Amino acid sequence: MEQIGIIGIGRLGLCLALNLERAGYKVLGIDVSPELTDAVNKKTLRSSEPLVEEYLLQAKQLEASTDLSLLVQRDIHAVFIIVPTPSLPNGSFDHSYIDAVAQSLRSYGKRNTTCHLVINSTTMPGYCDTLHNAMKDLNYVVSYNPEFIAQGSIIEDQIKPDQVLIGEGSIEAGNEIENIYRRLCRNQPVFCRMDRVSAEITKLATNCFLTTKISFANAIGDLALKAGGDPEKVLSAIGADTRIGHKYFKYGFGYGGPCFPRDNRAFTGFARAQQHSMLISEATDATNELHHQFLLDQWLATYKEQEPITFDSVTYKKGTDILEESQQLKLAVDLANAGRRVTIKESAAVIGKLQQLYGNLFSYEAHGN
Repeated sequence: MEQIGIIGIGRLGLCLALNLERAGYKVLGIDVSPELTDAVNKKTLRSSEPLVEEYLLQAKQLEASTDLSLLVQRDIHAVFIIVPTPSLPNGSFDHSYIDAVAQSLRSYGKRNTTCHLVINSTTMPGYCDTLHNAMKDLNYVVSYNPEFIAQGSIIEDQIKPDQVLIGEGSIEAGNEIENIYRRLCRNQPVFCRMDRVSAEITKLATNCFLTTKISFANAIGDLALKAGGDPEKVLSAIGADTRIGHKYFKYGFGYGGPCFPRDNRAFTGFARAQQHSMLISEATDATNELHHQFLLDQWLATYKEQEPITFDSVTYKKGTDILEESQQLKLAVDLANAGRRVTIKESAAVIGKLQQLYGNLFSYEAHGN
């Protein structure tokens, strides 16, 4: 049975590990957290991500460990790296977690056979080339293979992607990654194979286009409301044009979450580093902020001062537990700080997070799990 290694089995990495295991691979997941690896091995892990707990209970060829050297000892030649690359104050990504993994792998010396390191984390364009140059003398080939998934549907998104983006370190590496996905996917995705830098640009540009589409739709909706029009009918008609489409083209809260905002800022910063102005991305961020202010003013005008305001969810996407850059939460905070009575209906787990962050700024009602 073919073996695949995954370094970093957090929310995204564990989903990939489970999907690969179901596709017939023997998977070794490495993580720095002994609590996480122990929960995976004992199948006691609790996750809000759909299908994770079910698939984990069914898994027979998935092993988790904190011992990175096992990847070398077992001569696993395809290793996915899925560790955090948090945003720095200037908007670019912090690659220190990947660097730490690479440094540890280098400490084990030269591989007897070629090992394909597949970077799944989002990186700044040019980083994977730099990493490859630092690892190639030890028989590692670095490729870039980010995924286009949404929180709350990671398992399904991984096995039914529109495209598989491969920034290949070599033709052999590209073939290896493509073969893995052909076995993993339950649909017929488009395989986009290219050099590493082009793939890194593609990942950021794709998400930036989506943020542009979202912010444009909201800007049109705001304008329609000001003029006495119907945002939903206007946007539905525009989206009926097949050149535009309805996906990500509805009126609502601005974009948020762990990917879109930071990818947009990183892309703007990357363009500036190339002495190139990415005005659309800059305008997209500004438009998203203007839309938030429009909604805030609208809600303040709609609700009387003592009238209670209830949010059914304040996570960035309903059904998840992620609060990162949630536009719903941002609106709730601003309304409460303006003296309005705000009640939030959420799961007990999310309410716990909110109470740690905001104390008694809101009233809370628990629902669901």
